Amino acid sequence: MSFFRRPDYRSDTTQFIDQLKAAKPTLEAEQRSGRALLWDKVVDRLAWRGYRKAEVAQKPYVYQTEAK
Repeated sequence: MSFFRRPDYRSDTTQFIDQLKAAKPTLEAEQRSGRALLWDKVVDRLAWRGYRKAEVAQKPYVYQTEAK
């Protein structure tokens, strides 16, 4: 190890997160359960195929009034 070596830099944000994890050890498990609640879902491919077929094509300019 060099005599002139500086200690490794750690940002304020990294230090804050490390302190938060040390103060609340269950934080990561709670984050994972929250993610599973909102994002980790089983996708029904057959239903999505039906949704895609039922879509109506959007006009190039949606605010254009139709001339009659």
